Amino acid sequence: MYTQSRLSGAVRLALALGVSSALASTAFAQDATPQQEEKVFERISVTGSSIKRTDVEGSLPITNITSEDIVRSGVTSVPELISQLPSMQGFIAASQSVGGGGAGISEASLRGIGGEYTLVLLNGRRLAASGSGSAVDVNSIPIAAIERVEILNDGASSLYGSDAIAGVINFILKKDVQETTVSARYDAPQESGGDNYSFSITSGFGDLSKDGFNVFASFSRETQEILRSVDRDFSKTGFIPFNYNGNDLMFVADSSNAIPGNARVRFTDGTQLLINPYRESNGSCAANNVPSDATGAVVTQRICRFDFTSTLEIIPEYTRDNFLLGGVLELSDDAELYGTASYSIFEQIARIAPYPTGNFILPTNSALVQSEVIPHLTADQVAKIRDVAAAWRVLPGGNRTNEFATDSLFLDFGVRGEFNEISYDFNVGYSKGEREDTILTGYPITDLFLPLVASGQVNVFAHPDDLSDQERQLVKDTMYSGLDTVTTTDLFSVGANFSAPVFELPAGEVYLGGGFDYRESSYEILGSEANQEAIILFSDPNPQFDLSRNSYGAFLETIVPVIEGLEVTGSVRYDEISGIDNVDVDTGVESKIGVDMDDTTYKISLAYRPNDNWLFRASTGTGFKAPTMRQIAEPRINFGVTGNVYNCPFGAGDPLTQFCRVPNSQYDVFREGNANLSPEQSKQKSLGVVFSPNNEFSFTLDWWQVNLTDEVERPTEGNIFGDPVTFRELFTTRTDLGTGEQVLAIIQGPVNVGESNNEGIDWSLDLTNELGFATLKTRLSGTYIIESESLRTGTTDVYDTSLGRKGPDDNVVFRNRVRIANTLTHGDFSHALNINYQGGYVDEYFPANDFSIRYADDLGRLYDGGVQLSIPSYTTVDYLTQYHYDKSLKVSFGINNLLDATPPLAFGENGGHQEGFDPRYFDSYGRTFYLSADYTF
Repeated sequence: MYTQSRLSGAVRLALALGVSSALASTAFAQDATPQQEEKVFERISVTGSSIKRTDVEGSLPITNITSEDIVRSGVTSVPELISQLPSMQGFIAASQSVGGGGAGISEASLRGIGGEYTLVLLNGRRLAASGSGSAVDVNSIPIAAIERVEILNDGASSLYGSDAIAGVINFILKKDVQETTVSARYDAPQESGGDNYSFSITSGFGDLSKDGFNVFASFSRETQEILRSVDRDFSKTGFIPFNYNGNDLMFVADSSNAIPGNARVRFTDGTQLLINPYRESNGSCAANNVPSDATGAVVTQRICRFDFTSTLEIIPEYTRDNFLLGGVLELSDDAELYGTASYSIFEQIARIAPYPTGNFILPTNSALVQSEVIPHLTADQVAKIRDVAAAWRVLPGGNRTNEFATDSLFLDFGVRGEFNEISYDFNVGYSKGEREDTILTGYPITDLFLPLVASGQVNVFAHPDDLSDQERQLVKDTMYSGLDTVTTTDLFSVGANFSAPVFELPAGEVYLGGGFDYRESSYEILGSEANQEAIILFSDPNPQFDLSRNSYGAFLETIVPVIEGLEVTGSVRYDEISGIDNVDVDTGVESKIGVDMDDTTYKISLAYRPNDNWLFRASTGTGFKAPTMRQIAEPRINFGVTGNVYNCPFGAGDPLTQFCRVPNSQYDVFREGNANLSPEQSKQKSLGVVFSPNNEFSFTLDWWQVNLTDEVERPTEGNIFGDPVTFRELFTTRTDLGTGEQVLAIIQGPVNVGESNNEGIDWSLDLTNELGFATLKTRLSGTYIIESESLRTGTTDVYDTSLGRKGPDDNVVFRNRVRIANTLTHGDFSHALNINYQGGYVDEYFPANDFSIRYADDLGRLYDGGVQLSIPSYTTVDYLTQYHYDKSLKVSFGINNLLDATPPLAFGENGGHQEGFDPRYFDSYGRTFYLSADYTF
């Protein structure tokens, strides 16, 4: 029969110090009766080790977050929870689904190294990836069902495999639930927009220790309302006044796809004239537009550029439903059968600016051209017309609106127990994610839209307020609505592990553990019929994929007490990962791309305890990571456009100059795979100390270093346009579907770029103060990044960094992130005050005469000096009060961002379409009030 014994005081102290963590799995022990004087110790395990022991003291730097900590944090979802961790940097945020690459996904990333290098586990098991690699969409994890989170801030490739280079995050769900708890919460920002509602119910029956079984279930729902750009002063416009070096300037986030539209006239002598007919007739651009003029030997322009920011949202709306069912059945005194099934539905609706048409040809003899364009040309120009095109923002068609609906399934079943002194666990798992991208509106159908605008029934050169209801409806009737693509990822796994004490040394028992895992993973993207027929204006069919690979890994781990107080842990792992099995979706023909990869990795760690107050720890190890399936097997595909606008990178006389867009513009981007990629290699080191003289004080300090070689990277658009000589082979051309002409484009293909170096310090301080009337617990924790750099693609000695600055990858790695959590408990009340701090950084550099920086008193005049903002540090304060009415009812009231800290002014690419601030790193809601209640019966 199972017993739930208490750990010794020394173990409880180790937990408080953060030396290790709470129980990671149900423990097994021999029967004990009340008459026994000898205490029964259960054997337990922690994230980062395969060995179950009768104590949890170890050399691993693990952070443990309990369900109570989650409540006191004030968050409503797992993405929000991980964003508060000082060691978490470089993750994908919800705002990046607004015109960025988010696609409804949120990922975890430790130390700014990236989501592909951080292993996310659920109950110690892997989840299906969000893409073709190993990064996981944490939206699928139900926060209401989490018992605790264990974060291993150390490389663990020698135990878990190739994707645990930066560390491991293990979300552990509730189990052995015997009561019913109903919870509800409502969040309301002080300003309009962004309300949040959540509800959950968890129930179970059966006492494992008495009945030999337990079954539990949980359901939760969270609804997030839209937060629009116009709901906040800092985001309502892309025309942002600011002062720099004593100059009153205007940052202009605009687009040449304007409304009223711009016209491009090409003449038979090779020259071009770009004008805005509305401006020509009225003397100025319409509201939400700025003038853009240039005169050259070939091109003359007098156009208007449109402020698209006012049409955006900051945070998209979503609904998250999670269902969880689990159970444990005692098979004997020494074995049990367990199972967990989790199913989540995450639906997010993201809206970006109305469709930009690019240039589309208008019949020269059409009534629209004759009435709107010809009057602004000279007789000589009219005689030399070659063709006329328009560039329009399809505002009457509404925002481009996509619904990302992700269904995630997680199944985990197994048998665990003890045979004599051997603890074992055999499990079978299956995980699946299916994400449907459905277009709701805002994307014009080519065969309907082009005839409409060419006919002149809708005047693309008119002010939007001057369009009739009939014209607006005609445009809306050309919009596509329906399924676009479906992405499906699967993971099937079989694994087993064991651990046991093998013999006794003078300093203690030697433990041995080991195991294996076999995984089959697949990645499939299928386009709808409309997608494959490319019926949307100037679109290409999405590439279709059916890729799969399998992997096998086996490991051994041992813990050896060398002398009293000194313990050495060693582990070694062998991994074999297959090449990519590719199935042509259209023909069904199978092929193999890339080669099989294998490697052996190791880790050695030491823990030395000279006395009860001190712990010294150190580790060194290696890791490797296989490229993702798309990095290897992706054909050349259209990947949208550059995030920034660029001038032509080539001079007069260069043969590529003729393909440049005029005026400065975004350029098309292609991506492709590389079947010759090699696996990335890593080396990790760490040194740490823990000091804890008593139960009221503890301090930890851990230095770490993660260096990668043969790192797989794609040259950034900034790299390519900034060095067109080195990257000349990455420039190509693409047919502009609007005009039929060849235009410049770039190729971003992955290469084993070289190396990256990452180094930092994690620290924490825990204090407990007994105040007589109350108990105050304070935890200060932080991460200080010393180094974060990557070798620039195409070079051998030039390193790029995002540390303390907006880097070439458009990301920021903050040198300093700190969190201070305070909890004051007295009687039936508890109060939490949490402070979150991140350091400042240097923003993107805008050179002289950049089109984004204008003089405020003359928006047609470019600023002739460079601009680079210094973004200040940012601090938010969150407050919570809880009242325990009785053992059944708990009521909470909280205020997030108590001081109403607003995002600082920042320019440049931020992963989405928002302008003037960076929603990835700063709170966009503002001061937010919330009320919650929990009732247990």
